[in-house]
Amino acid sequence: MNQEAFANINDVEKLKEIMASFVSDFSDREHNYKAEIKILNEQIKSLLDRLFGKKTEKINKDDGQRSLFDTFEPDTPILDDEPEEISVPAHKGKKTGRKPLPANLPRVEVIHDLSEEEKTCGCGCMKSRCGQEESEQLEIIPAQMRVIKNIRYKYACKNCEGVEDDGPTVSIARMPEQMIPKSIATPGLLAHILTAKFADALPFYRQEKQFHRIGVDIHRSNMCNWAIKVAQGCEILLEFMKGEILNGPVINIDETTVQVLKEPKRSKCYMWVFKGGTPDNPIILFQYHPTRSGDVARNFLNGYQGIVQTDGYGAYDFLDHIEGIIHVACWIHARRKFMEVVKAAGNKDGKPTGISGKALKYISKLYKIEREAKELGLSADGLYRKRQEQALPILDEFKKWLDAQVEKVPPKSLLGKAINYTLNQWHRLVLYTESGLVMPDNNVVENAIRPFVVGRKNWLFSCTSEGARASACIYSLIETAKANGLEPYWYLKFLFENLPEAMTEDEFKALMPQNVDKNLLENYTTPR
Repeated sequence: MNQEAFANINDVEKLKEIMASFVSDFSDREHNYKAEIKILNEQIKSLLDRLFGKKTEKINKDDGQRSLFDTFEPDTPILDDEPEEISVPAHKGKKTGRKPLPANLPRVEVIHDLSEEEKTCGCGCMKSRCGQEESEQLEIIPAQMRVIKNIRYKYACKNCEGVEDDGPTVSIARMPEQMIPKSIATPGLLAHILTAKFADALPFYRQEKQFHRIGVDIHRSNMCNWAIKVAQGCEILLEFMKGEILNGPVINIDETTVQVLKEPKRSKCYMWVFKGGTPDNPIILFQYHPTRSGDVARNFLNGYQGIVQTDGYGAYDFLDHIEGIIHVACWIHARRKFMEVVKAAGNKDGKPTGISGKALKYISKLYKIEREAKELGLSADGLYRKRQEQALPILDEFKKWLDAQVEKVPPKSLLGKAINYTLNQWHRLVLYTESGLVMPDNNVVENAIRPFVVGRKNWLFSCTSEGARASACIYSLIETAKANGLEPYWYLKFLFENLPEAMTEDEFKALMPQNVDKNLLENYTTPR
């Protein structure tokens, strides 16, 4: 009891006031403690979900048991506010069965015939062949290696022997230019090794063991050196690819971590990804940088005019102040904040409820418009008009609803953070409606960076910055080839055979993945 209470010990009314203030103060503290405990519990559940929960953000709309084999869904899940009517047009049933084997594979016919005794009928006459049945099986020949022995004929003029003149008397056939001069690696071997690591996430040390099993010793250090030298030879292509990205209407940007052992004073380095070009000929460009500074994006975009789409990372804030750039945010990142609330709540049926559920329904309505536009095959102009007519009213209603909720929710709670994040990004989130060329989210570049993330789980790190830059170069070529429908191995083999002979700008540009015709690779993909 304080001095005031002692001074008024005989004043009953005063004592009542003091006790009432104690009770009120205790009640306020208890309320604050409970709110803080609730926030801490949310954070604990969210952390546990990140460590041990499912990575999918798909919302369970079924009341029954979930599949034992649920896997990650890369596409944006849709939660409709109302049941959707589905019309099934008249159609003919298709016969189900095994998918036929590729027609371009070579066929080896194996004849299965009856013996002479089996061809004899019980009446004593010989049976006549009246038809045949055919079936196909798939066979594989284990990897084979062969040595290309280059023989260069020499020619000399016997008439000029011993005669001194200005011209040579001996001529020798010219060897084609090599991707790596004086190396034992052919374009096919280089393409195989680089595709295995950068497309199939097979580290060099595992490939070393595979080669050893078939009787060839190629040390991983050789493969590393080859990758660096190949990347150095392909740098000119990356410059042209960057130029085409900067000439495109939209650029998507993202970044992820990479460990580089010999990078001084750096525990974390970063692989940046820039996606641009045209919808029909996309370009995916990886760049290694030891920092996550916004200067990386600033230097890349120097002089660019158009749409740039990113996540909410603060290093991209400078884009809002550059004239000629429209900075669009990502709705998936906003949605992810509300999904964290749902997961932390731990609803048994998997269905979001309350404020977070209402927010997810608003976002779902926006994506329903995108899905309908895709099904209708709308052009960019048609998509723009559909967004103006249907998405903007939903966005206006959603904004008013968020403004009303922000005062009711503790700002430090997961729900408060989700609402504040969405409101802080709102001026960027709504800008996707101003063009039919950009998507509501940044998924196109996140999907492009996923192969790198998968490979990183296997090879773990790069030893040097040169190796990291080489990785960025080769990932750029492979992922751009894949995005344009080219098979990585055959494209790299084609590139490594033709790049050393290229001299002019047009010849270099013709070798970029987005400019290579699929039909041009048929001579490489057709078995010989």
